[in-house]
Amino acid sequence: MKEIDWSKLGFHYTEPDFIVRSAYHDGAWEEPYATKDKYLHLHVSATCLQYGQEAFEGLKAFRGVDGKIRIFRWRENAKRMARSAEGLYMQPVPEELFGKAIRLALEKNMDFLPPYGTDATLYFRPLLIGTTPRLGVGPGRDFEFIVIPSPIGPYYPGKFHCTTFVVNRHVDRAAPYGTGTFKVGGNYASSFRATEPAHAQGMDCLFLDAKYHRYIDECSAANFIGIKKSTNRYADRAQTATLTDLSTIEYLTPRSSAILPSITNDSLMTLAKDMGMKVTRRHIRLEELEEMSEAAACGTACVISPMSKVIDPENNKIYHLGDEPGPVLTKLYHALRDIQFGRAEDKHGWCDVIDD
Repeated sequence: MKEIDWSKLGFHYTEPDFIVRSAYHDGAWEEPYATKDKYLHLHVSATCLQYGQEAFEGLKAFRGVDGKIRIFRWRENAKRMARSAEGLYMQPVPEELFGKAIRLALEKNMDFLPPYGTDATLYFRPLLIGTTPRLGVGPGRDFEFIVIPSPIGPYYPGKFHCTTFVVNRHVDRAAPYGTGTFKVGGNYASSFRATEPAHAQGMDCLFLDAKYHRYIDECSAANFIGIKKSTNRYADRAQTATLTDLSTIEYLTPRSSAILPSITNDSLMTLAKDMGMKVTRRHIRLEELEEMSEAAACGTACVISPMSKVIDPENNKIYHLGDEPGPVLTKLYHALRDIQFGRAEDKHGWCDVIDD
């Protein structure tokens, strides 16, 4: 095992021994192979550079309490990358090849898999790019698929805690029926004008829908979830943590044609249903934050990032949601992580379990 201080890892790149690559040329994918060469050899007119033909994914492998390795829901990542590829007129990576490349990246970088109990994981960044040289506007016909592994710590350093979010009405992350539902780099680049000023102030960003600027769309790099109670939202939050009947709780998440379908959000919705909560996906007005007892961003990197407050500068309004993570989000957070680390039964078959 590598001499790495696992406890000091953040969500930053750590150089692995190998990456995995596979090229698509003349109508066929080559067998994925591991290499220490971490540089691209691209023509300057490659379609990924000229016209943004690029898509990526993010998933994790976990060292479990039983010593076994669990890769979480990689097939869903393969399906989502295929949808992104089709959306940008790229050749989809076959699911079998995707899985083989992830397994090979894990096998060749086993020393970078953090041990159980460190709160760190081995993250995989699958990347698909168009490599055909082209000046005329149009898609390429050649592609490269790469899996980049890196050990990571928590996205937000420190214990599970709350973050302040700020609403930005001057920057739209993605347009309705554009590329927002695909995981492509351009969606993130277009958000930097909003997210970087927010991060500089120690906050994160909440985007509204691009058409009306009325409904909650997505956080800077994650889906939004809100928790509503049928009882008084100011009731004792600790009391909810002990409830065995969560049927009075509603799990809310936006319905939008401009946001990425999050695999983490999908997993949390399933767990919420298992716990007896009502799960609703619909348009959510920003003002509804007043009615929520808890809210958060969720995604592969952060898992769940609870919101302490949401600031709406345009309307001189602050929505207070609590200084500590609420009981429902805490329950969901631990339920998901217990499955990923092998501490709870994987009833839905989400993990591929590998004996080391």
